[in-house]
Amino acid sequence: MDKREAPIGVFDSGLGGVSVLRACAALLPREDFLFFGDSANAPYGEKPLDQVRDLTLRAAAGLVERGVKAIVVACNTATSAAITLLREKYPDTPVIGIEPAVKPAAQADNSSSVIVMATPLTIQEDKYQKLAAAFCDQANVISLPCKGLAELVEQGCFDGPELDRYLQALFLPFRHCSVEYIVLGCTHYPFVRSAIRKNFGRPVAIIDGSDGTARQLRRQLEAKNLLRPGTEPGKVTFLNSDPSKIPMSRALFDMEY
Repeated sequence: MDKREAPIGVFDSGLGGVSVLRACAALLPREDFLFFGDSANAPYGEKPLDQVRDLTLRAAAGLVERGVKAIVVACNTATSAAITLLREKYPDTPVIGIEPAVKPAAQADNSSSVIVMATPLTIQEDKYQKLAAAFCDQANVISLPCKGLAELVEQGCFDGPELDRYLQALFLPFRHCSVEYIVLGCTHYPFVRSAIRKNFGRPVAIIDGSDGTARQLRRQLEAKNLLRPGTEPGKVTFLNSDPSKIPMSRALFDMEY
Protein backbone atom coordinates (compact mmCIF):
# COMPACT_ATOMS: atom_id res chain seq x y z
CA MET A 1 0.00 0.00 0.00
CA ASP A 2 1.19 3.51 -0.87
CA LYS A 3 1.84 5.07 2.52
CA ARG A 4 0.40 8.34 1.24
CA GLU A 5 -2.99 6.63 1.12
CA ALA A 6 -2.87 5.71 4.83
CA PRO A 7 -5.07 7.60 7.29
CA ILE A 8 -3.92 10.21 9.79
CA GLY A 9 -4.50 9.18 13.40
CA VAL A 10 -5.93 11.79 15.75
CA PHE A 11 -6.12 11.04 19.46
CA ASP A 12 -7.72 12.74 22.45
CA SER A 13 -8.56 11.86 26.02
CA GLY A 14 -12.20 12.01 25.01
CA LEU A 15 -14.41 14.10 22.75
CA GLY A 16 -12.50 17.38 22.87
CA GLY A 17 -10.00 16.50 20.16
CA VAL A 18 -12.81 16.60 17.61
CA SER A 19 -12.20 20.37 17.59
CA VAL A 20 -8.64 19.72 16.36
CA LEU A 21 -9.83 17.03 13.96
CA ARG A 22 -12.16 19.57 12.35
CA ALA A 23 -9.33 22.03 11.79
CA CYS A 24 -7.12 19.30 10.31
CA ALA A 25 -9.87 18.00 8.01
CA ALA A 26 -10.70 21.52 6.84
CA LEU A 27 -7.08 22.22 5.93
CA LEU A 28 -6.47 18.76 4.43
CA PRO A 29 -9.81 17.76 2.89
CA ARG A 30 -8.35 14.95 0.75
CA GLU A 31 -6.91 13.08 3.71
CA ASP A 32 -8.52 10.17 5.55
CA PHE A 33 -8.63 10.57 9.33
CA LEU A 34 -8.99 8.01 12.10
CA PHE A 35 -10.09 9.63 15.36
CA PHE A 36 -9.74 7.81 18.67
CA GLY A 37 -11.28 9.26 21.81
CA ASP A 38 -10.45 7.63 25.14
CA SER A 39 -13.69 8.65 26.82
CA ALA A 40 -13.66 5.59 29.08
CA ASN A 41 -10.66 7.17 30.84
CA ALA A 42 -11.57 10.86 30.50
CA PRO A 43 -10.64 13.35 31.70
CA TYR A 44 -6.85 13.11 31.63
CA GLY A 45 -6.25 16.57 33.09
CA GLU A 46 -6.80 15.51 36.67
CA LYS A 47 -4.99 12.14 36.57
CA PRO A 48 -1.44 11.38 37.80
CA LEU A 49 1.30 12.05 35.26
CA ASP A 50 2.40 8.40 34.95
CA GLN A 51 -1.16 7.29 34.23
CA VAL A 52 -1.59 9.93 31.52
CA ARG A 53 1.65 8.82 29.89
CA ASP A 54 0.59 5.17 29.96
CA LEU A 55 -2.84 5.93 28.48
CA THR A 56 -1.32 8.12 25.78
CA LEU A 57 1.24 5.50 24.76
CA ARG A 58 -1.46 2.83 24.60
CA ALA A 59 -3.70 5.03 22.44
CA ALA A 60 -0.87 5.83 20.05
CA ALA A 61 0.07 2.15 19.80
CA GLY A 62 -3.50 1.34 18.80
CA LEU A 63 -3.40 3.91 16.01
CA VAL A 64 -0.04 2.66 14.76
CA GLU A 65 -1.42 -0.90 14.66
CA ARG A 66 -4.15 0.41 12.36
CA GLY A 67 -1.54 1.72 9.93
CA VAL A 68 -1.72 5.50 10.38
CA LYS A 69 0.94 7.58 8.62
CA ALA A 70 0.98 10.35 11.24
CA ILE A 71 -0.29 10.90 14.78
CA VAL A 72 -1.93 14.09 16.01
CA VAL A 73 -2.11 14.29 19.81
CA ALA A 74 -5.22 16.47 20.01
CA CYS A 75 -5.00 16.84 23.79
CA ASN A 76 -2.99 19.50 25.61
CA THR A 77 -2.56 17.32 28.70
CA ALA A 78 -1.33 14.30 26.72
CA THR A 79 0.97 16.53 24.67
CA SER A 80 2.54 18.02 27.79
CA ALA A 81 2.89 14.64 29.45
CA ALA A 82 4.02 12.36 26.65
CA ILE A 83 4.88 14.00 23.32
CA THR A 84 8.63 13.45 23.80
CA LEU A 85 8.08 9.78 24.63
CA LEU A 86 5.93 9.31 21.53
CA ARG A 87 8.52 10.88 19.24
CA GLU A 88 11.21 8.66 20.71
CA LYS A 89 9.08 5.55 20.26
CA TYR A 90 7.97 6.37 16.69
CA PRO A 91 10.92 8.23 15.14
CA ASP A 92 9.78 7.53 11.56
CA THR A 93 6.22 8.75 12.09
CA PRO A 94 5.27 12.44 12.25
CA VAL A 95 3.89 13.09 15.74
CA ILE A 96 2.20 16.48 16.11
CA GLY A 97 1.06 17.83 19.45
CA ILE A 98 -0.94 20.84 20.51
CA GLU A 99 -0.10 23.61 22.93
CA PRO A 100 -2.05 26.61 24.24
CA ALA A 101 -1.92 29.56 21.80
CA VAL A 102 -0.09 31.79 24.27
CA LYS A 103 2.27 33.27 21.69
CA PRO A 104 -0.29 34.93 19.36
CA ALA A 105 -2.31 36.17 22.32
CA ALA A 106 0.69 37.67 24.16
CA GLN A 107 2.11 39.25 21.01
CA ALA A 108 -1.13 40.88 19.88
CA ASP A 109 -0.90 44.66 19.63
CA ASN A 110 -3.57 45.38 22.23
CA SER A 111 -2.68 42.59 24.66
CA SER A 112 -1.87 43.41 28.28
CA SER A 113 -3.33 40.41 30.13
CA VAL A 114 -4.05 36.92 28.82
CA ILE A 115 -6.00 34.22 30.63
CA VAL A 116 -5.00 30.66 29.74
CA MET A 117 -7.74 28.18 30.61
CA ALA A 118 -6.35 24.65 30.94
CA THR A 119 -6.55 21.46 32.96
CA PRO A 120 -4.66 21.35 36.26
CA LEU A 121 -2.11 18.85 34.91
CA THR A 122 -1.38 20.89 31.77
CA ILE A 123 -0.64 23.96 33.91
CA GLN A 124 1.57 22.00 36.29
CA GLU A 125 3.71 20.48 33.53
CA ASP A 126 7.13 21.94 32.75
CA LYS A 127 6.28 22.26 29.05
CA TYR A 128 3.48 24.72 29.75
CA GLN A 129 5.40 26.59 32.45
CA LYS A 130 8.24 27.25 30.00
CA LEU A 131 5.76 28.39 27.35
CA ALA A 132 4.08 30.86 29.70
CA ALA A 133 7.41 32.15 31.01
CA ALA A 134 8.65 32.80 27.48
CA PHE A 135 6.00 35.48 26.95
CA CYS A 136 5.59 36.94 30.44
CA ASP A 137 7.60 40.02 29.39
CA GLN A 138 5.09 40.73 26.60
CA ALA A 139 1.85 40.21 28.52
CA ASN A 140 0.53 39.27 31.93
CA VAL A 141 -0.10 35.55 31.41
CA ILE A 142 -2.68 34.31 33.92
CA SER A 143 -2.79 30.52 34.20
CA LEU A 144 -6.30 29.41 35.17
CA PRO A 145 -6.76 25.72 36.09
CA CYS A 146 -10.28 24.63 35.20
CA LYS A 147 -10.90 21.56 37.33
CA GLY A 148 -13.98 19.70 36.12
CA LEU A 149 -14.68 21.73 32.96
CA ALA A 150 -13.48 19.06 30.51
CA GLU A 151 -15.63 16.55 32.36
CA LEU A 152 -18.71 18.76 31.90
CA VAL A 153 -18.04 18.93 28.17
CA GLU A 154 -17.42 15.19 28.01
CA GLN A 155 -20.86 14.71 29.56
CA GLY A 156 -22.44 16.84 26.82
CA CYS A 157 -22.91 20.00 28.88
CA PHE A 158 -22.36 22.75 26.30
CA ASP A 159 -24.65 25.37 27.84
CA GLY A 160 -27.24 25.80 30.57
CA PRO A 161 -27.41 26.80 34.24
CA GLU A 162 -24.83 24.32 35.56
CA LEU A 163 -22.18 25.49 33.10
CA ASP A 164 -23.10 29.14 33.68
CA ARG A 165 -22.63 28.79 37.44
CA TYR A 166 -19.30 27.05 36.97
CA LEU A 167 -17.93 29.70 34.61
CA GLN A 168 -19.24 32.66 36.60
CA ALA A 169 -17.48 31.40 39.73
CA LEU A 170 -14.32 30.68 37.71
CA PHE A 171 -14.17 34.19 36.22
CA LEU A 172 -15.25 36.12 39.32
CA PRO A 173 -11.68 37.10 40.39
CA PHE A 174 -11.05 38.63 36.94
CA ARG A 175 -14.12 40.83 36.59
CA HIS A 176 -12.09 44.01 36.91
CA CYS A 177 -8.86 42.91 35.22
CA SER A 178 -7.84 44.26 31.83
CA VAL A 179 -8.01 40.99 29.90
CA GLU A 180 -8.01 41.11 26.09
CA TYR A 181 -7.56 37.41 25.29
CA ILE A 182 -8.69 34.07 26.65
CA VAL A 183 -6.62 31.13 25.40
CA LEU A 184 -8.39 27.78 25.41
CA GLY A 185 -5.68 25.37 26.57
CA CYS A 186 -7.81 22.22 26.41
CA THR A 187 -9.36 20.84 23.24
CA HIS A 188 -12.68 20.28 25.04
CA TYR A 189 -13.12 24.00 25.69
CA PRO A 190 -13.90 25.27 22.15
CA PHE A 191 -17.26 23.51 22.37
CA VAL A 192 -18.25 25.87 25.19
CA ARG A 193 -16.77 28.98 23.56
CA SER A 194 -20.16 30.74 23.48
CA ALA A 195 -20.77 30.04 27.17
CA ILE A 196 -17.28 31.30 28.05
CA ARG A 197 -17.86 34.52 26.11
CA LYS A 198 -21.26 35.04 27.72
CA ASN A 199 -20.15 34.39 31.27
CA PHE A 200 -16.91 36.36 31.17
CA GLY A 201 -19.12 39.41 31.32
CA ARG A 202 -17.48 41.68 28.74
CA PRO A 203 -15.99 41.46 25.24
CA VAL A 204 -12.86 39.34 24.97
CA ALA A 205 -11.07 37.55 22.11
CA ILE A 206 -11.01 33.75 22.48
CA ILE A 207 -8.44 31.63 20.64
CA ASP A 208 -7.15 28.06 20.68
CA GLY A 209 -4.32 26.07 19.11
CA SER A 210 -6.28 23.93 16.63
CA ASP A 211 -5.38 25.84 13.48
CA GLY A 212 -1.69 25.93 14.39
CA THR A 213 -1.70 22.17 14.92
CA ALA A 214 -3.36 21.63 11.54
CA ARG A 215 -0.77 23.79 9.79
CA GLN A 216 2.07 21.91 11.49
CA LEU A 217 0.51 18.61 10.38
CA ARG A 218 0.42 19.80 6.78
CA ARG A 219 4.03 21.00 6.94
CA GLN A 220 5.24 17.64 8.24
CA LEU A 221 3.28 15.64 5.67
CA GLU A 222 4.66 17.85 2.89
CA ALA A 223 8.20 17.48 4.20
CA LYS A 224 7.94 13.68 4.18
CA ASN A 225 6.01 13.47 0.90
CA LEU A 226 3.05 11.91 2.69
CA LEU A 227 0.19 14.04 1.37
CA ARG A 228 -2.54 11.91 -0.16
CA PRO A 229 -2.57 12.21 -3.97
CA GLY A 230 -5.62 12.77 -6.12
CA THR A 231 -8.70 14.94 -5.73
CA GLU A 232 -11.13 12.58 -4.01
CA PRO A 233 -12.39 13.90 -0.64
CA GLY A 234 -11.19 12.00 2.39
CA LYS A 235 -13.31 10.28 5.01
CA VAL A 236 -13.35 10.43 8.81
CA THR A 237 -13.70 7.31 10.97
CA PHE A 238 -14.50 7.55 14.67
CA LEU A 239 -13.41 5.12 17.38
CA ASN A 240 -13.81 5.43 21.12
CA SER A 241 -12.93 3.37 24.18
CA ASP A 242 -16.55 4.06 25.19
CA PRO A 243 -18.51 3.13 22.04
CA SER A 244 -21.57 5.02 23.26
CA LYS A 245 -19.61 8.26 22.64
CA ILE A 246 -19.13 7.65 18.92
CA PRO A 247 -22.45 9.26 17.85
CA MET A 248 -21.60 12.37 19.88
CA SER A 249 -18.16 12.50 18.23
CA ARG A 250 -19.82 12.59 14.82
CA ALA A 251 -22.31 15.23 16.01
CA LEU A 252 -19.52 17.44 17.36
CA PHE A 253 -17.67 17.17 14.07
CA ASP A 254 -20.69 18.73 12.33
CA MET A 255 -21.63 21.13 15.15
CA GLU A 256 -21.44 24.92 14.77
CA TYR A 257 -19.72 26.56 17.74
